[in-house]
Amino acid sequence: MIVEGIKDKKGKDIITLDFQNNANSPCLFFVICSAQSKTQINAIANNIEDLLLKQLNIKKWKDEGRGSNWRLLDYVDIVIHILKAETRQHYQIEDLWGDTIIKKYKN
Repeated sequence: MIVEGIKDKKGKDIITLDFQNNANSPCLFFVICSAQSKTQINAIANNIEDLLLKQLNIKKWKDEGRGSNWRLLDYVDIVIHILKAETRQHYQIEDLWGDTIIKKYKN
């Protein structure tokens, strides 16, 4: 549902990192995607939030970076990172977790 919410707002380069088999992991999953602008970042985040709240009655625990180049939605077990493409390239957060299962999604 999260991936579809990203695709609905034209998010790109979507991946998930599966931490379920990693000891001391920060959560169960990261979902990471790229956006072209701050407006698109917020549209993706708002769409995900609406979908999870309306369809599954799941509320986010934390929401960081509203209006910045990197927005983080924390649902405790799933953490969603929505970044401008150049910000994502700079930080390369998916490369920090070389020992996890990475799944890439088609745009």
